[in-house]
Amino acid sequence: MPATPHDVAALAALHGASFHRGWDEAEFADMLGRTDTLVHVMRRGRAVVGFVASRIAADESEILSIALQPSERGRGLSGALLRSHLGHLAGRGVKTVFLDVEEHNRPALALYARLGFRQVGRRERYYRDPAGAQTAALVLRRDLW
Repeated sequence: MPATPHDVAALAALHGASFHRGWDEAEFADMLGRTDTLVHVMRRGRAVVGFVASRIAADESEILSIALQPSERGRGLSGALLRSHLGHLAGRGVKTVFLDVEEHNRPALALYARLGFRQVGRRERYYRDPAGAQTAALVLRRDLW
């Protein structure tokens, strides 16, 4: 389901718990106010337990982030969330989806492979881990049409 302005605190908390540099509430509020950005949430009851965010430009989209509460991981929910999101992107006329993923993020790489993404590029020293080490990002692509 689409995220709403009431979700910004939960989105920021979830992003902060999932990534080294989390996005704050203002960044999520900005995303939700834009017509070129699509954010979907997964709820357990009223609580936001996952989200995926994309930016759309013409018939292409870039997945900006996807996160799931640690307690919800490993049960196939990320795949369900992402499949639904891809369907919404296709409904908006998106033909091609891109994303960057840290080269050592095996769970994410497996998820994206299962959903038909393939590597089309590499960005050296794109990510920095909490200790300051830099790692590459793999650029993945999936055609929706």
